[in-house]
Amino acid sequence: MSGAPGDPAQRALRWTGVGTARFLDACAAFDEAAFDARTPLPGWTRRHLVAHVAANADALGNLVRWAATGEPTPMYASADERRAGIERGAMMTGAELTAWATRSAAALAVGLDALTAEQRAHDVVTAQGRVLPAGEIPWLRAREVCVHAVDLAAGVGFDAFPADFLERLAAEAVDRHGARTTAAVTLTAGDLDPARTWRLAGAGEPTSIRAPLADITAYLTGRVATLPTESGAPAPELPAWL
Repeated sequence: MSGAPGDPAQRALRWTGVGTARFLDACAAFDEAAFDARTPLPGWTRRHLVAHVAANADALGNLVRWAATGEPTPMYASADERRAGIERGAMMTGAELTAWATRSAAALAVGLDALTAEQRAHDVVTAQGRVLPAGEIPWLRAREVCVHAVDLAAGVGFDAFPADFLERLAAEAVDRHGARTTAAVTLTAGDLDPARTWRLAGAGEPTSIRAPLADITAYLTGRVATLPTESGAPAPELPAWL
């Protein structure tokens, strides 16, 4: 995938590389019993989560082929097929899951790298029905591997990822919360220079939070339920962001 270093797709590819490495390194350190540990995602063990991330790379690869060939290729044949694939993956051994996650990530990277600028501009449709240019696929993957590397609960936190990734993820989460009824919150990342502030619109006086960017991102994406506020009271719990 050609483009200048500052190109959004190139930045997302860099973030994808970081997230993939963190995710696969964590998987490689698990023994068989560790794959059976529960994750923060309801009903999912690490096996479910690794299967989901591996299948996501295959599914995004379908969108890459769509962009490259012009032939519509959905991410998944159906929602039922997607769920069934995760359940099949949850029955695999840890070694099989890690191999699948590694193989699918590598294949996606090759496919993305081969896209031309013209192909990146082609519209594709996500599993949620969103229409977007193929140049956004690297961001979808970066978000997937980085957030789920945290969900593995293997010692990887949001502070393991670049600040520019966290800023984009936080901004996206704020936008998504803004489409729902939520509490009024002002969030300031004091470890950025200059500090950056996001606002969640809602009824009443806003709750003010000043915290590191990684903590704010965790809060906005539901990876921590609440943060300390400037008044000392707990921050309001937020609805799901996706």
